[in-house]
Amino acid sequence: MNCRAALLVAGAIGFLGIALGAFGAHALRGFLEANQTRDLWNTAVLYHLVHAPALLWAATTEHFPVSYFKGAVLCWGSGILLFSGSLYALALTKISWLGAITPIGGLLLMAGWAIVGIRALRS
Repeated sequence: MNCRAALLVAGAIGFLGIALGAFGAHALRGFLEANQTRDLWNTAVLYHLVHAPALLWAATTEHFPVSYFKGAVLCWGSGILLFSGSLYALALTKISWLGAITPIGGLLLMAGWAIVGIRALRS
């Protein structure tokens, strides 16, 4: 993964996080409140948006090449897709088995942070 690809991922993740947050707060507010899934949506948005600047940081850090954090970028991108994506889908559909996907995404998000920590110890 090169810097341009990592920046593209970071930009897309950030854009979608803001868009989905606004969509949930405005267009879906009544639906989410009626289904009592607004907290699920908000948690999905929170984790989504927390990792957008982390992706941006990994793509633009001057001290290390992007390949140094490639694993973290892949883990965070996949983790957002599985963690936040499953919560978004669960909030909209209430299909309970989607909740089983969420912890896999959470593990990927944690793995991305572990990669950063391990890289720091090795540098």
